[in-house]
Amino acid sequence: QVQFVESGGGLVQPGGSLRLSCTPSEFTRDSYDIGWFRQAPGKEREGVSCINSGDGSTAYADSVKGRFTISRDIAKNTVYLQMNQLKPEDTAIYYCATGEPGWTQRPELRGVDYWGEGTLVTVSS
Repeated sequence: QVQFVESGGGLVQPGGSLRLSCTPSEFTRDSYDIGWFRQAPGKEREGVSCINSGDGSTAYADSVKGRFTISRDIAKNTVYLQMNQLKPEDTAIYYCATGEPGWTQRPELRGVDYWGEGTLVTVSS
């Protein structure tokens, strides 16, 4: 069972920034995407962003493009999600996860394998 060390959530005012980090205990695929999905109360899960283990290519949901940036530190086996210009609608629990390449962009996040316990991000004045 893959475990994740997640951190960085919290309360921030609209327009503010937060950085999430995630370190998985292991990888179960030779090629995978690692990233985040989020779930707000009463809403479906939404793929937010991911980065590919091989070429480092990235993907973002339309709702966060231009505001969020995903990156990785290979030496630390850690992935980061820099979230800028946060909006109240970004409020959700953010889960770090790994899965098949492209999982964040598929309906119902098909292809996601493992995810962490999540970290709460609240954007409110």
